[in-house]
Amino acid sequence: MSQTVDRALSILPLLAEGPADLGQVADRLGVHKSTALRLLRTLHEHGLVYRQSDQHYRLGARLFALAQEAMENLDVREIAHPHLVRLNEQCGHTVHLAVYEEHEVLYIDKVDSRYPVRMYSRIGKPVAITVAAVAKLLLADLPEPERRALAEKLDYPAYTPRSTPNAEAFLRELAKVRDQGWATDLGGHEESINCVAAPIRGADGRVAAAMSVSAPNVVVTADELLALLPLVRRTADAISAEFSGRPPVTEQPSQNIRKDHV
Repeated sequence: MSQTVDRALSILPLLAEGPADLGQVADRLGVHKSTALRLLRTLHEHGLVYRQSDQHYRLGARLFALAQEAMENLDVREIAHPHLVRLNEQCGHTVHLAVYEEHEVLYIDKVDSRYPVRMYSRIGKPVAITVAAVAKLLLADLPEPERRALAEKLDYPAYTPRSTPNAEAFLRELAKVRDQGWATDLGGHEESINCVAAPIRGADGRVAAAMSVSAPNVVVTADELLALLPLVRRTADAISAEFSGRPPVTEQPSQNIRKDHV
């Protein structure tokens, strides 16, 4: 039975490449045409495969409907939360999850630090969009025209001397973040707080959410927090894999992680 299921499921990625006839399906599976036909008929009955008038088979509309329904019912917070808790247990620092909605970046989950010094961020509260590491990741993934239009509309409060001063500086930071695949806020919002963040990607490869680890410099230095970046990225990759249904991405070694990174 398991072999039959395996063969039937192997037909779907074949047809994703384009319509195929019975002989092509049989050849790809390494089975007799009669076996391939039985599998195709079963998939056809469930709407996962459609037989065209030219006797070629293609993916059925039911498959796309199921995929769409599954995507709509995915809850990134529900999927991410156990990973965030595990990361918090490993490092002890505050962990956030954020999304971009209606031109705001909002925290949708938080696991508090085990240290006495706590952050005052709250779930549902917008982040400081021009300096927050999670915001940089979410906005960096926007198409370039949308990114520029948004950057030019924003105000740029001088929270600290390290805050982003203007739209052009912000766009340069977003370009760097887009290229390197991670972001930091090293005293840009509060001089005493540092943060490292990594993206969570959906099935389409776009950034669906961003997660971060934050800590005051009385607990760890900026360099010590940056040393956690590989762990943060592995956690984000694990969430992305579960959220998108893809295997985890093998992390590439980070280079030149310095305190002057965004």
